[in-house]
Amino acid sequence: MSNTPLKVVCENLGRTIEVPMGTSLREIEHTFSITGPYPFLAAYVNHRLKELDYCVYTPVTLRYVDITSYTGLRVYQRTAWFILQKATRDLYPAHRLHIRHSMGPSGFYCELEGRDALSPEDVAALEARMRELVALDIPILRTKALTSEVRARYEEQGLDDKVILLDTRPRLYSKLYTLDGLAGYFYGSLAPSTGYVNRFAIEPYYKGFYLALPLHTAPERLQTKVHQEKMFSIFQEYQSWVRIMGVPTVGDINSKVLAGDAGGLIKIAEAFHERKFAEVADTILRANITRGVRMVLISGPSSSGKTTSAMRLSIQLGVLGLKPVLISLDDYFVDREKTPRDENGEYDYEALEAIDLQLFNEHLHRLMQGESVDIPRYDFITGKRQWHNNPLTLDERSILIVEGIHGLNPRLTPSIPDDRKFKIYISCFTSVAMDNVSRIATTDNRLLRRLTRDYTQRGSNALQTLSRWPSVRRGEERHIFPYQENADVMLNSSLFYEISVLRRFAEPILREVPDTVPEYDEARRLLKFLDNFIPIPPDEIPPTSVLREFIGGSSFRY
Repeated sequence: MSNTPLKVVCENLGRTIEVPMGTSLREIEHTFSITGPYPFLAAYVNHRLKELDYCVYTPVTLRYVDITSYTGLRVYQRTAWFILQKATRDLYPAHRLHIRHSMGPSGFYCELEGRDALSPEDVAALEARMRELVALDIPILRTKALTSEVRARYEEQGLDDKVILLDTRPRLYSKLYTLDGLAGYFYGSLAPSTGYVNRFAIEPYYKGFYLALPLHTAPERLQTKVHQEKMFSIFQEYQSWVRIMGVPTVGDINSKVLAGDAGGLIKIAEAFHERKFAEVADTILRANITRGVRMVLISGPSSSGKTTSAMRLSIQLGVLGLKPVLISLDDYFVDREKTPRDENGEYDYEALEAIDLQLFNEHLHRLMQGESVDIPRYDFITGKRQWHNNPLTLDERSILIVEGIHGLNPRLTPSIPDDRKFKIYISCFTSVAMDNVSRIATTDNRLLRRLTRDYTQRGSNALQTLSRWPSVRRGEERHIFPYQENADVMLNSSLFYEISVLRRFAEPILREVPDTVPEYDEARRLLKFLDNFIPIPPDEIPPTSVLREFIGGSSFRY
């Protein structure tokens, strides 16, 4: 190691320090006693996330992150998955681990292939083995090797889900993680060793088990009892379906695209969507007949496709003889300067108070009384409401569809009896995984949708969207997710082919983010993520598709 001193701006210390050339981030952390309330898991170096074994050879600015940030939480989760994979390989070598989907605020539902159920004793043994691995503080090693060598390691250990992805996205070199001889790759940074993941729990659940990990907002807390039966059911339905369709992983989708079957994938996914909208419309008609439902409330987080879903649902209701009337809660946003602000001083569009509740409920009352009401239209570019003198009126066959993020919040419609409302929760429950143990976060899917839509339709560039996204997520956790199980039904708006389509739209937008801003690493992470997908052209996507809401070309008017 050279003795040439380097100037390093450490944001955690608030000052510049000098270190020898070639010093690792862990060595810097220990030498200068850089501490925080929780262990550091990685660090930003010139706005690029680096693992703690990264060595500096030039002057840099660095900032260490822990589990209280979304970035640090992802590092913690990926490391926990690797430890879990090692524990299951040690105890159940004949059964492959599948991390199926998220559950609760920070947990994951998992299964062992070939096991229809796990006993409490099996699950306890698995947790005990994970704790042994953590106590041993085993290093997690990262190397870069010829892809042919990495592929051979995966094949040797029966990781065919990783092999197929390598085969469909060929590169000369690939990264390889190893944990006590077990090979893996997790499409993002990991902690340096197993000892960093010291808080978790495993509980039996359904045919497998639930891995509970800390909340980024309360790292000391584990939520081991999760009651999300409706959401769990929708994930199970879609994951079972993509397995039947033969596209449970990105590698499987890539293989079909390379074989020239992209059009077939689009047709199947869209037909499945249409079938689900028809089923929900049938259920609403029954509720209209049996309990006098006059209002359908559609809620869901940002970029879930609520608007298009509301329009497609209205078509199905029209087929059944009802007269749907649509209202978007977005049109009741207060003028931008009146929008409440969050704890960071940013506009909090996810707060219920961002809606003009008084005007909305006044219009609701008048509509239910049979009056004509002129509905406003919110301009996202100017941040102001507009009026178009195009009144709405309800008659005896009308059913009002209200879509917006607060649709399931009881405070939105306090004057309407609960039995007269039909509540729908829509989200993008991504059902395709990178591989058996690396799931695709639904938030990433939604973020790619939002980046594309904001750029083309709302006058926002990628930097603006990325900088607002943490605030959006905080708002969703406070104002939307607590009410999701109140829904009568849940709808999954994800399309298993869509990220392959979004790639060509999102990539040029993300490349505009400069490396001088903190959001650069997130843009870079998403670009690396998108590089795993073989692009699909949008030509065969029907004009009524939910995806058209984000990429353009929809036959619906928004």
